[in-house]
Amino acid sequence: MATDSWVNETLYVAWGQRFRVKRELARVRSDFQDIMIFESETHGRVMLLDGVVQITESDEFVYQEMLTHVPLLAHGAAARVLIIGAGDGGVLRHVLQHRTVARAVMVEIDGEVIRLARQFLPGIGGAAWSDPRAEVIVGDGIDYVKRAPDAAFDVIIVDSTDPIGVGEVLFSDDFYANAARVLAPGGLIVNQCGVPFMQADELRDTSARRAKFFPYVGAYVAAVPTYVGGFMALGFAAKAPGLDAVPIATIRARAEAAGIIGLTQYWTPELHWSAFQLPPYIAHRLPRQG
Repeated sequence: MATDSWVNETLYVAWGQRFRVKRELARVRSDFQDIMIFESETHGRVMLLDGVVQITESDEFVYQEMLTHVPLLAHGAAARVLIIGAGDGGVLRHVLQHRTVARAVMVEIDGEVIRLARQFLPGIGGAAWSDPRAEVIVGDGIDYVKRAPDAAFDVIIVDSTDPIGVGEVLFSDDFYANAARVLAPGGLIVNQCGVPFMQADELRDTSARRAKFFPYVGAYVAAVPTYVGGFMALGFAAKAPGLDAVPIATIRARAEAAGIIGLTQYWTPELHWSAFQLPPYIAHRLPRQG
């Protein structure tokens, strides 16, 4: 229905943003969270979960590309990818852009997110939903990782809400211990760690937790306009050294082999490398290596 109203995001107690709503498309209370999708005047269609912006049509490419292409190309030979969350389908679509990927399993706990995204945000997932390499599971990602065989995946991508509510368990010791077990030698995991300028504890605490189970822990950044507060931090934990410092020429060669050169709007080999060059206020939140 048409409206003349505003939606206020409530992520921070004393600071936020708001969108003028052209048309409300869906408002659903699932078994896990409140879901709202609306058409905005400035950012296309927008999805909120429990009042917090998850994705907008205008800038989703920044987050999706960096969450996907960076780990896959840092690894260099990722054929088996596990996605936890990401019910809008964007990460799945970008993973399957890599012709080197043979299998992508996506586990999303809230089937309503998938249903509503496919109905109202069809361009985000695109054809990924019907790709024969994809397996989409509506279920608990924690339980899936707990039951998965050892060394079953090369890369794990966690696209979750912040560590509150339904996303909280994806930041736990138990999850990271099992994630390390199901990753093959040379494997790595990435997950969003909030906006460090406003959520410094999230990056610090999650990095310290990952360091209990992975020998190489770090982060890289992406500038996503609607994730207010500066850089978004993406946590990076690997079983092998050097995956956060792959030379630009190597990244470019891997991207050409994977078939993604020319497909991106934000990611480039140069930006891939530079995303790991952190400003001190972010770097100081990470555990010391060695």
